[in-house]
Amino acid sequence: MQLTTHELGSADGPAVVCLHGVTGHGRRFAALAARLPGRRVVGVDLRGHGASTYLPPWSIEQHLADLVDTVDGLGLETAAWIGHSFGGRLVSELAAVRPERVERAVLLDPALHIDPEVALERAELFRSDITFDSPDEAIEARLADGSLFTTPRAVLEEEAAAHLERGPDGRLRWRFSAPAVIAAWSEMASPAPPWPLCDTLVVTGERSWITLRVPRLATIRHVIVPGGHSILWDDFDPAADAIAGFLG
Repeated sequence: MQLTTHELGSADGPAVVCLHGVTGHGRRFAALAARLPGRRVVGVDLRGHGASTYLPPWSIEQHLADLVDTVDGLGLETAAWIGHSFGGRLVSELAAVRPERVERAVLLDPALHIDPEVALERAELFRSDITFDSPDEAIEARLADGSLFTTPRAVLEEEAAAHLERGPDGRLRWRFSAPAVIAAWSEMASPAPPWPLCDTLVVTGERSWITLRVPRLATIRHVIVPGGHSILWDDFDPAADAIAGFLG
């Protein structure tokens, strides 16, 4: 299955494929693409998110098959890959089973393995229908959940404009499938994949809720930024500088 993609950079530059985390979408990487001139930056809507199909299955194996089909459809044999949270887990999984596809990897606070109790707690949040009367209500709910530290409100306003849709009942919802998100939390509770063997940049948030031990390997560069899990929202400038430097 080919997923919905967003061409965010140069049409004919070296390819960078970007994967969001649960509840996200591919256009979240638009600001980063502007910091990577000359690169063909492709943001992907994962299965169950954005404008891609919501049909199951939502297993890691299916996500990987979707990604291979999608980059094949784009004519990409290999690329640099960037993944945030669950997207980072998928990049690591792809590097393990199809290493020839991953030229280098950028893992942004990757959810390589989540404690099962934490995964259950997070999954339970999506059992109820999450709706909003207005974009402002959605933004206030995001700010109130305690996971963001220095994210400018303007970033969340852009997110609301791109990612909220109004349903037949007149209520606004984020554009993702709750069952797909719950399935992703289950997958993240499974054993972690191996670290990529290619050159890899890992960017972690000092105040992130994710616990991650990054190995000291010659192929891995680790950068810590001051904020939380939402690396490209709390700490866009230092993260973008690190990514641009790593990709050259």
